[in-house]
Amino acid sequence: MGNLFGRKRRSRVTEQDRAVLQQRDKLRQYQKRLSLGLERERALARQLLRDGKKEKAMLLLKKKRYQEQLLDKTESQISNLERMVQDIEFTQIEMKVIEGLKIGNECLNKMHQVMSIEEVERIIGETQDAVEYQRQIDELLAGSLTEEDEDAILEELNAITQEQLELPEVPSEPLPEKIPEVSPIKNRPKPELVAAS
Repeated sequence: MGNLFGRKRRSRVTEQDRAVLQQRDKLRQYQKRLSLGLERERALARQLLRDGKKEKAMLLLKKKRYQEQLLDKTESQISNLERMVQDIEFTQIEMKVIEGLKIGNECLNKMHQVMSIEEVERIIGETQDAVEYQRQIDELLAGSLTEEDEDAILEELNAITQEQLELPEVPSEPLPEKIPEVSPIKNRPKPELVAAS
């Protein structure tokens, strides 16, 4: 059920990693065999001493000592292999970081080609001019007018208001009770016929 949708999962373990891990596993198996052998030889050396074979027991203990040194060397080699695996992983991470930096640098260079320093300075200058112009308008509207300006504005406002308030004069004679109805057609002049010449 590993390939549920038919896609193979890509393994993160490379051939180098496999080789290093296999070597480490072989060294660990060798280490186990040596450890078991050392215990057997120690037990055999005791038995030889009980049997009074001191020379053979001494020879067996020398062999055991040599194998212990081999065991220490094996442990050192395993540590070196594990350090090597960590170094490889760290180097791969560094390579990805460097690749990311390279791509980022290329993007920045493309953006720099699109926007030059002169273009940015021009845009900033135009923006500052627009902000300054708006500030001046705001100051004018916010009350930087003098008292004389305020008085002139009030006079103009009163004049405009008076123009709107002037009403037509009311007739002094009384209004008729009923307004005669006027037909729009009767009062309209008749168009004269133009004779064609």
